[in-house]
Amino acid sequence: MPTMMDLLFKIDWYKVFIPSTSVAELFVRGTLVYLMLFAILRFLPNRQIGVVGISDLLVVVLFAEAAQNAMASNYTSISDGVILVSTIIFWSYTLNWLGFKFRPFQRFLNPPPTPLVVNGRMIRQNLEQQLITQDELMSMLRKQGVQKMSEVKLAFMESDGNISVITNFSKSTIPKESNEESEAYATE
Repeated sequence: MPTMMDLLFKIDWYKVFIPSTSVAELFVRGTLVYLMLFAILRFLPNRQIGVVGISDLLVVVLFAEAAQNAMASNYTSISDGVILVSTIIFWSYTLNWLGFKFRPFQRFLNPPPTPLVVNGRMIRQNLEQQLITQDELMSMLRKQGVQKMSEVKLAFMESDGNISVITNFSKSTIPKESNEESEAYATE
């Protein structure tokens, strides 16, 4: 029967550092979970994701899960958690690198902007695709300083879930001071 001191202070160092599952299995499991979640999140409407990129969201969620399991001893060694976290880092870096090096892959990772408004007219099909109501669109446009739909030349749902807006106001309607300021920054 273990003593109270054994229960409080005895550490099984073998269980702490030696993986309880094969490294290959941990890598395959981490890879499958990461790529499956990436694919699911890639095809969700952008507004569901917000301003965090898909791979960033996955890294945070999977890091937390892998670290929690390693710390809470659901795995029998810290090495299991370290291998899973390393797998997540590997795939996050690899996908970002592939997107940087290969343009078609970048289009898969970050879909092109979806037009929501063109020349003051809503594109209802795209709003439905992105699950955005007219009231939500107007709220987002007001946050961009737009009061009326007729002021909008173009509005896009970006791949990160933000809305970018180009208004009908031309460069000549910008106050002279602001225009000179912009030119000064451009020459630096």
